[in-house]
Amino acid sequence: MAAAPIAQSFTSPDHYQLSGGGISVTYLPVGVGGLAHLQYQDGQRTISFTGDQVRKVDVPDLGTIVSVTLALTVDSGSTTFSVLIPKTTLVSTIGSSAPIYTEGITTVHRFSLVPALDLGQDELYTVTHLTGTASNIIIPL
Repeated sequence: MAAAPIAQSFTSPDHYQLSGGGISVTYLPVGVGGLAHLQYQDGQRTISFTGDQVRKVDVPDLGTIVSVTLALTVDSGSTTFSVLIPKTTLVSTIGSSAPIYTEGITTVHRFSLVPALDLGQDELYTVTHLTGTASNIIIPL
């Protein structure tokens, strides 16, 4: 008599490690304290974000857009970084992983205290190809 097949269970990744174009990103949808964590690194800085500093929007046609504010000034605007997190399915085994290919978008949001200088395009985008791994690891809460 043949043994019954074992049902396999699946999960979403809880750790993303991405890099490309001089940018490295580590993203945990739920990390320490049950909060989202994102670490951004480029040639000039390393910044860690947690909780409501990490903004997430699910877009059915894209996946999840995760954004953080890299720089904010009161008189000239801000710079944000967004990464597209694709839907990824893993086997529910600690250590399982899959390669992912996605995009990071650095956006400079222009702003001026002089309204006449606010004419034209207000957001300028730089798109960076990112590759890396989506994994299922143990995250300490």
